[in-house]
Amino acid sequence: MNLKDGVKTAENKVSSEAKKLAEFVRDKSKSLVDRLESYEDIINLEVGDTGLQRAKTLEREFDIRQLYVKYEGDNPTGTQKDRIAFAQVYDAVRREFDAVSLATCGNYGVAMALAANLAGILCKIYIPESYHTERISEMGRLKAEIIRLPGSYEDVVKKSSELAQEEGWYDANPGGSNTPLQISAYSQIAIEIFEELGDAPEYCAVPVSNGTLFAGIYRGFVSLYKRGKTSRIPKMIAASSSRKNPIVQSFLQGLDHCQDLDPEAIKETKYNEPLINWHSFDGEEALYALRESNGEAFNISDKKLRQMTSVLAKKEGFRILPAATAGLIALLELDEKMDFEPGRFVAVLTAKN
Repeated sequence: MNLKDGVKTAENKVSSEAKKLAEFVRDKSKSLVDRLESYEDIINLEVGDTGLQRAKTLEREFDIRQLYVKYEGDNPTGTQKDRIAFAQVYDAVRREFDAVSLATCGNYGVAMALAANLAGILCKIYIPESYHTERISEMGRLKAEIIRLPGSYEDVVKKSSELAQEEGWYDANPGGSNTPLQISAYSQIAIEIFEELGDAPEYCAVPVSNGTLFAGIYRGFVSLYKRGKTSRIPKMIAASSSRKNPIVQSFLQGLDHCQDLDPEAIKETKYNEPLINWHSFDGEEALYALRESNGEAFNISDKKLRQMTSVLAKKEGFRILPAATAGLIALLELDEKMDFEPGRFVAVLTAKN
C-alpha cells in the first residue's frame, strides 16, 4: 500500500519568546524546577486558547442557531495533538527522561517532535512501513529519529511501547499509564469553550479515532459541572469514518464495551486515515462519555468529508483537513433529524489542511 494521511506540511512556527525559553530549558546546568517553569511558559504561550468562532454563514446555510466552531488548527503544528504532546514532554522532563518514544501516522509525530525539540530531549518516532506522509520531513527537521516498522498502526504502537520499556524511554503512545495525562490535557478544550460561552453548549460534536480527545473534552465538562460552573453537561456527538471506528460501531450496536473491528475490513484513504482504527486505545473511556452524556454517534462518508471541507473554505474561510470536519457534519445531520430548539452548539475542528 502507498497511503497518505492527506495532511499538508505546516510551518510549525513558535514565537521568538518561546525559542528563547527553549534555550533555557535545554540547558541542563540549570535547576530542573527552573527548566520546568520555562517549559510551562512555552506551553502557555503556544498551546491551546484556540479560537471559538460563531459560524453565522453556516447557520444560515443549514438553518441552525448559534453554531460555534472550535478551531484546533491554531496550535503550533496545526492540530489538537499539540495539547497532549507538550503535556507529555513536560512530564518526561519532570521525570528526567532523555528520550520520548511513540508510534504515529503523521500529526502526532510532528507535535511530539516539536515539543521534544523545544525541551532538548530525543524523540523516536515509529511509523508503519505502509504509510507515507508529507509530515515526515517536518519530523526530521525537528531532529526526530524516524524508524519504520512492518504492520498496522496498532501493531507499531505495541512494538514501540515494548521498545520504550526495554530502553528506558518515555512511552508517549495512546492508552496505558499516560491516558489520564492525555485526557487532562484535552479537558482544557472544554474549559476554553466554557470561558468563551459562559456555560456548556447543548451539544458538543467531536471527530473520534482512538477516543482520547472525545473522552478528554467530556471529562472537562463533567469537572466544570461538578464544580457548579455550568448548568449542564453537553450531549456529546462522536463522528468517524463509516464503519471504520470501534467506538462509533460499538455505540450504534448498543454494546456495553468497545469491540474491536476486523482489521481486514478497514480500508484507508487520504480522507479517512486520521479517523480509522480496528482498535481504539481509549475506546472504553469514549464509549462511557457517549453513554453518560446521552450522546449520539455517526458514520461519515469520505464524500461528505470532502464536501464539508469545501463548504468551510467557501463559507467561513477555514482550511480544514477533511477528517477534522466529521463532528460538524454529524451535528448538522442530527439537527436536520431533530430540528433543534434555539441553543448553543459546538463542533470541534481538529486540524487545518
